[in-house]
Amino acid sequence: MRHHIYTIAILLLCALLGSCSIKTRIKRADKKYAIGEYYDAAELYRAVYPRISAKKERKLKGELAYKQAECYRILNHKRAANAYKNAIRYGYNDSIIHLHYAQVLHYQGDYKNAVKYYETHLQTYPNDYVAQAGLYACNQIKEWKKEKSRYVVKLSKEFNSKQSSSFAPAFIGTDADAIMFTSNLQQTKSNKKLKRKNPVTGTQTFNLYTSRQNAKGEWEEISLPEGIYNSDSESGESENDSTSSGKSNSAEYGVCSFTADGKTMYFTYSRPVNGQDLGTKIYSSTRTGGEWGEPQEIILFMDSSISVGHPSINATGDTLYFASDAPGYGGKDIWMAENIDGTWINVQNLGPQINTTADEMYPCIREDGILYFASNGHPGYGGLDIFKASPTERDTIFIYRDSTESSPLPIWDLFNLGTPFNSNNDDFGITFVGATENGYFSSNRGQKKGYDQIYSFVLPEMVIMVEGTVYDHLGDPIVEGTLRLVGNDGTNQKVQIRRDGTYSLKLQKGAQYAMLAFARGYLNQKQQISTTDLKDSHTFKQDFTLSPISKPVTMDNIFYEFGKWDLTPASTTGLEALVKLLNDNPNITIELSAHTDMVGDSTSNKVLSEKRAQSVVNYLISAGIEQERLTPIGYGENKPVVADNILHKKYSFIPEEQVLDEAFISTLPQEQQDICNQINRRTEFKVLRTTYKLY
Repeated sequence: MRHHIYTIAILLLCALLGSCSIKTRIKRADKKYAIGEYYDAAELYRAVYPRISAKKERKLKGELAYKQAECYRILNHKRAANAYKNAIRYGYNDSIIHLHYAQVLHYQGDYKNAVKYYETHLQTYPNDYVAQAGLYACNQIKEWKKEKSRYVVKLSKEFNSKQSSSFAPAFIGTDADAIMFTSNLQQTKSNKKLKRKNPVTGTQTFNLYTSRQNAKGEWEEISLPEGIYNSDSESGESENDSTSSGKSNSAEYGVCSFTADGKTMYFTYSRPVNGQDLGTKIYSSTRTGGEWGEPQEIILFMDSSISVGHPSINATGDTLYFASDAPGYGGKDIWMAENIDGTWINVQNLGPQINTTADEMYPCIREDGILYFASNGHPGYGGLDIFKASPTERDTIFIYRDSTESSPLPIWDLFNLGTPFNSNNDDFGITFVGATENGYFSSNRGQKKGYDQIYSFVLPEMVIMVEGTVYDHLGDPIVEGTLRLVGNDGTNQKVQIRRDGTYSLKLQKGAQYAMLAFARGYLNQKQQISTTDLKDSHTFKQDFTLSPISKPVTMDNIFYEFGKWDLTPASTTGLEALVKLLNDNPNITIELSAHTDMVGDSTSNKVLSEKRAQSVVNYLISAGIEQERLTPIGYGENKPVVADNILHKKYSFIPEEQVLDEAFISTLPQEQQDICNQINRRTEFKVLRTTYKLY
């Protein structure tokens, strides 16, 4: 009996101690969650979550699932979706739980279920722009992915490691032969292996690394930049770090930007104190020789609790764009500040066209004033997407921040860069090689552990060509011809056709061109080409067929009603080609002749052919050709065809130079007679004069 009492007492004590242990661990997790140490908080929540009874403590279990989910969402961890699912299952009630769950599903490429939870959120909050944008994007992504891009994106092996993150590259000056980026590279030849993980991200400490191109254009070994780490140990850790207490004071350096001359750097800096994350600040450093000077903090807000980071300095060095959690539109917003006589003033939020209630970060301002940034609040593929904002006109917008004045802000034309820049993962931190469309950006696409990697992008030259062959009316290449190209882009060039009759010319994008092919003894032919709608390299195929001046030319596609002179609809193509030829050669006059076969009365055939010739002339006149340039004549059966080499090759029973008259045709079988009669039934034109209205 006494033995059973002891057993029960021990079990009760263990239960009590276990209960205390769980509550203590939850308090620890909540404290870390409150100060933004999401990685440590997530690990604590994850450990205690299975020990919470779903029946007895359903509300607490839902709360812990939600906090886990929030931590994992911020950390871009794949466990976030399942954690949100559990929180919803256990009835956790939060105003944005469905929105965040939708965003996580969106991020993971589960667009169908993301739509469901965006719609659920919008039922309660119908005016939520971020949810509207997410829903719109999920419904459009299938079409977006069909759009082609000329950009070529590749993983940059020079700056990446499989076991670490590297991101946000920036060129050191406009020469673009030196680069700096943020990374938590675990080991290089120039620094020791880093030991502790950041309690916020669960990753190794981030530092700045640099590399320079050699004479061959190859990036050399990466290293820590000289100077800015002088106040820290070689690894970027403070000498006063207290690893035994579990409180890391490791300083972190990140996202940088440089003035055009490459002599001044702005960068993000953070140093926890006694294990507490005090947020990030922006510092500047000036380079003397090859070493960076002592960093100086940039004061942008009077409230020191506001975090600022991700600096981007403009080309003239007097305007700084940055990200901040200062009160604005929600989440992190992009701001700007002006440097007047060494003081940063006119601190302004860029407004609702750029910023949403979600996060806008990693600004990159180019010399032409175009702003690039990353956002997970505007319509996108999932996670952070890279957007391009072009200023269109200016308007005054007043912001309530610390500035006593307000400068005019631009009205922005916003554009998602699409694929291959953006994916359903995080894509951010873009930089450009000078004024070109080549550069680098960051992404964690395809990374099982969520590591950020640096990608290069290039925009290949858009090559537009026109090529073809100039033939005569018999289909043989013209060996001595000329081609003139005139464009509304100022192009005016004349080139000789190659001896095989071919040619090739380079064109420019967004232009209209007129091409004229001509050769001695032949009529000119014009063609039109437009490159205005092209989005990629393209080669036009444009052949020319020149009609001789001294010989009749048969028009094979002119047709009449049987036994009549009425033109059939099938004749339109041939007639329009003749109209074009006459317009291309405005100084010629022609004889337009019609011919019949030997079947029937010769007098009737003569009359029929005259009426047919007149029908063609009437059509030409109605199309705007002067009557004085046209002479209709009907030959009936009086001028049968004389076979040439082409006709002989097509019909071997017809000898070359054979006249297809009645004497020859009557010797043939009926089927061959029908062929010859069809050949004789034709409409021709020949040039009479080439000096119409020249004198």
